[in-house]
Amino acid sequence: MSRVANKPIVIPKGVEVKLQDQDLSVKGAKGNLSRRIPDMIEIQVEGGVIRVRPRTSAKQADAIAGTIRALINNMVTGVSQGFEKKLLLEGVGYRAQAQGNQLNLALGFSHPIVYHVPAGITIETPSQAELVVRGADKHQVGQVAAEIRAFRSPEPYKGKGIRYADERVIRKEAKKK
Repeated sequence: MSRVANKPIVIPKGVEVKLQDQDLSVKGAKGNLSRRIPDMIEIQVEGGVIRVRPRTSAKQADAIAGTIRALINNMVTGVSQGFEKKLLLEGVGYRAQAQGNQLNLALGFSHPIVYHVPAGITIETPSQAELVVRGADKHQVGQVAAEIRAFRSPEPYKGKGIRYADERVIRKEAKKK
């Protein structure tokens, strides 16, 4: 069995977990998340702890048990603490401004880019060159950050573009005469 699946998930205070058939829903201060659990996985919620076990001894059940445990742990962490990704804009005239559920980006194109923020995600702009994407769903936060970065990913010669705060862009040497 997966070693990851063996580790129990501790439910923090203020988080409510419900299991009906194979539908798991987690409710907390930051939001509500739900997921359908595959039939080959057994979930037990008892005494403030969630345990994940495969129902069968099939190799695929063992493999997916660790993945399901990690997804459930991300759900519990998301509704209690939330997730965030920081993005930095590098380049002359590159700006970001959050207005309600829209993000206005000036990235050196002839037109401004307007990104519509999906439900469950909040975007803040502490400065014109910084973005903070926050939400309860780890997958959705990462997906939104990746979509924003894709508008102008960092290029290797001058380093201009949108990058993650912890990303290191490998620079190339310019052409010599």
